[in-house]
Amino acid sequence: MSRPLIVIPARYGSQRLKGKMLLAETGKPLIQHTWEVCRSVEGVDVVIATDHEDIVEAAKGFGADVVMTDPDHPSGTARVAEAAKGREASMVINCQGDEPEVEPDNIRKLIEGHEAAMREPRAAFISTLACPWPEELDATNPNTVKVVTTAKGGEAEDALYFSRSVMPFPRTREHRPKMHIGLYAFAPDCLQRFAALKPSGLAETESLEQLTALESGERVAVIMVDRASPGIDTVEDYAAFVKRYKAKA
Repeated sequence: MSRPLIVIPARYGSQRLKGKMLLAETGKPLIQHTWEVCRSVEGVDVVIATDHEDIVEAAKGFGADVVMTDPDHPSGTARVAEAAKGREASMVINCQGDEPEVEPDNIRKLIEGHEAAMREPRAAFISTLACPWPEELDATNPNTVKVVTTAKGGEAEDALYFSRSVMPFPRTREHRPKMHIGLYAFAPDCLQRFAALKPSGLAETESLEQLTALESGERVAVIMVDRASPGIDTVEDYAAFVKRYKAKA
């Protein structure tokens, strides 16, 4: 029986923190932390998809299944699709390599939520996560993505729009936004179809590839969880992660 496959895209040339996947001030490469969290989820397979031999070598060193992918992929999803193609899987989870503190319970909820969303009369093309907006975060920060959903109730709402702007705009009353969490689940065939789509106008405008699915008329299911985990985008993010990690050690 096939199992969920978690693919961890790990590109070497990050724009803001080049080579971050191999930063190892904790004693382990950053990518290993993410891999270990994913491996802790029961009943899944995990593979790292990269574009650089140094990451391949590091991943093999800590025992990971790793594949080299095309360095010219336009997105992490395209890299995930290449790594997943031809592999037996009940679904494919895209978990970014710079998420060393991703919560295993959030991954489990995504898997369970996507299984349910695929059984609904209008099956989900993609499932993803969101959480209530953390009060300490600035909602005007364009690096933190917001999502507006339906209010139909049930295990998963439907995404209406994703944006880097504040939405909904609190014109007449205060409204706590929903924070999008960049974990995605696909049926294997939906992943390949999505990776083959040309980026839509809104996706290019916002630099949010999930908008291509919405503009194509596909359903994106949004599963609510309690909180997000901090990703690593900058030197400051990594320093804060190292501090938290050493405090727990």
